[in-house]
Amino acid sequence: MEAVLNILLGVALVSVLGVLATGLAGFAMGGEFNRKYGNKLMRLRIAAQACALLTLLGLLLLRSMHGQP
Repeated sequence: MEAVLNILLGVALVSVLGVLATGLAGFAMGGEFNRKYGNKLMRLRIAAQACALLTLLGLLLLRSMHGQP
């Protein structure tokens, strides 16, 4: 179970980075893309960060129940 949570945490962190990079690039270029997707990308980044945080908390909880540091 811990291995699965480690993989999910990695995927969540990479997805946060990808959405953040896309949003920053769109903001820097401006134009139609930023007007159309800027707010949606911000919301998606917040959702991805929430998933990453919940996965991290689950991993820490699992480790604390098994007595691992």
